[in-house]
Amino acid sequence: MQFTDTIYALSSGALPAGVAVVRISGPATAEAVVQLCGALPRPRIAALRTIRTRNGEPLDSGLVLYYPGPASFTGEDCCEFQVHGGRAVVHAILDELSKIDGLRHAEAGEFSRRAFQNGKMDLVEVEGLADLIAAETEMQRRLAVEQSGGGQSALYQSWARRLTHARAMIEAELDFADEDDIPGSVSASIWVDMAKLRAEIDAHIADAGLAEIIRDGLKIVIAGKPNAGKSSLLNTLAKRDIAIVTEIAGTTRDVLSIDLSLAGFSVKLFDTAGLRETEELVEREGIRRAREIIAGADLILLLSEKPEGFHFDEPIAEGVGVIRVATKIDTEEHAWQPEDADVFISMKSGAGIPELLQRLASYLPDMAGRISFAMPARKRHVDCLRQASAALQLGMTTEGLDLQAEQLRIASDALGRITGRVDVENLLDVIFSEFCIGK
Repeated sequence: MQFTDTIYALSSGALPAGVAVVRISGPATAEAVVQLCGALPRPRIAALRTIRTRNGEPLDSGLVLYYPGPASFTGEDCCEFQVHGGRAVVHAILDELSKIDGLRHAEAGEFSRRAFQNGKMDLVEVEGLADLIAAETEMQRRLAVEQSGGGQSALYQSWARRLTHARAMIEAELDFADEDDIPGSVSASIWVDMAKLRAEIDAHIADAGLAEIIRDGLKIVIAGKPNAGKSSLLNTLAKRDIAIVTEIAGTTRDVLSIDLSLAGFSVKLFDTAGLRETEELVEREGIRRAREIIAGADLILLLSEKPEGFHFDEPIAEGVGVIRVATKIDTEEHAWQPEDADVFISMKSGAGIPELLQRLASYLPDMAGRISFAMPARKRHVDCLRQASAALQLGMTTEGLDLQAEQLRIASDALGRITGRVDVENLLDVIFSEFCIGK
């Protein structure tokens, strides 16, 4: 795809910074570089240049890298200015670029979009790149690297090739059954591989829950009666004051949350309003929101300041764990027994906090020995994979070669929608390469 306009933008982090990167992409890139720097650097070799206005006034000195297309990130002619990261410097360069005919400021994600439309990246790689930029934990980084580096796309492409081969065999039996080179009932042999392929897809779908935890974090809700120490625990784990803590029951009126990194995973911790019956309007709304959060939790920390306070009537999803946490154990008001709770903590002294964190870590997925992080990280991936699996299942149970071929086409298209590359026109190439038709 050809684009007639050339785009530019600041591609590095927030200003001020030690170094800022201004990127240009499009057909007028070379002309813009010559106008600002006086000469075009050799391709892919960093050159120190003085960047000037059209009147010759120097703006800054920095490294200039020129990447002629298609060997560039976007597939077009590209250039990067590595300049000093002061706000005035960067704004002056961007302003000068805006004065060049044919150039405009890039829209959000437009460089990556051009890379996709020019065939440099597929949709999974684009999404992985976005996740890599946003990654805050080690597991998020590893998942994003697998996707942005093409590892997951390679898996989907291998499945697509197997589907294409299966479709080609069926199409060959349908269209060239009278040819001597076409073995009879060749389509029957491909269903053994299609059954294996469906099993592989289903196993891949089963990893979606793990990918969701890695990408979006394990959702842990702190619940319990009012004044059980929920906000104090949130502040203790955050190591800063997030929630207001008072001796007055019902202080928390809204859902508060923090993000933690635990054993390489992202953990989202939610502090909720104390669960009780009340006529106070604002507190009632806080309790309603708390119940919504509890319904979607992966794990619940049920807090109580007394042994008999762990009664919990709220509905929770199947498989959601509950850890009973005894709080305020440094007071002598209640005599706790070992069987009364799972973890015993004190926010004042910090006692039991390491044990609580260790208990939380035990609920995280065990990634020991796992080499590949190729797993469906988004709902749209899962939806397409389920469509492909369902089509394969229907194809294996359907009578008639034409109907079977249609189900394989549906499965192939579903896989193609994941990467954004639906290839449905190369069936004849496979047929003629596998059989000497017409010889």
